[in-house]
Amino acid sequence: MSQQTVYEHLLIRTEGDAAWVTMNRPESLNALNRQMVEELRDFFVGLYWRRDVRVVVLQGAGAAFCAGLDLKERSGGNTDRSIGAGLTAQRRISEIVIAMRRCPQPIIACVDGAAAGGGFALALASDVRIATPRLRMNAAFIRIGLSACDIGVSYFLPRMVGSSVAAEYMLTGRFITADRARELGLVSQIVGTDQLNEVAEGFVRDMLHATPLGLRLTKEALNHAIDAGGLEAVIAMEDRNQILASSDGDFQEGVRAFLEKREPNYAAREG
Repeated sequence: MSQQTVYEHLLIRTEGDAAWVTMNRPESLNALNRQMVEELRDFFVGLYWRRDVRVVVLQGAGAAFCAGLDLKERSGGNTDRSIGAGLTAQRRISEIVIAMRRCPQPIIACVDGAAAGGGFALALASDVRIATPRLRMNAAFIRIGLSACDIGVSYFLPRMVGSSVAAEYMLTGRFITADRARELGLVSQIVGTDQLNEVAEGFVRDMLHATPLGLRLTKEALNHAIDAGGLEAVIAMEDRNQILASSDGDFQEGVRAFLEKREPNYAAREG
């Protein structure tokens, strides 16, 4: 699909270099039906090659972020399918979070209300999470006869909160409240629902203050540093990135803007 694609269940609003993405099935708490899965995967996979979008804000319409897979849709279909077909369907979903981590744009998740199952995975795969007091996140998969290890949750959660806390929530399917999420460092801030957009806009402004290359390299390095073999491997990557960033044409503009106490004006980049 092209950059101008109009989706059925995703609302895409572009403001400058930021894309505001809203999962738009409020009547179903933005549950992931097959069409929304296809659209989320298409959007995030396509981001890898785009230079016109530098930051993404992900949110849900209505009173929830995302309640996970649409079980009503799936229970109405043919459940007698081969293992191969099931694995293909599973990969269609898991590819979304792989694309979210692979895309160079930082993703800010505005998590209001339920973020269960697949919605939990989408929140964890984001770079920054802002929550409201009514946040409720859980690995819902284990409560419906599946393993809690799904859609990247068993990768992200232990790295964020440690193995013991991850086991607590993944083995039980218990809900993580807003206060608990803040205590664990899963969310950056807890704000009122009416403040979500304003706080997200602040993050967007600060991220866009970085050069396009510097922002992309920072997300990439953070991802690799999590699984790096040690300090020297991370330092080597950081050293290379600093030389790349300082050799980019936008570096001098960033320095001038800092010294002149103004907003930077970076050169447009072809997509």
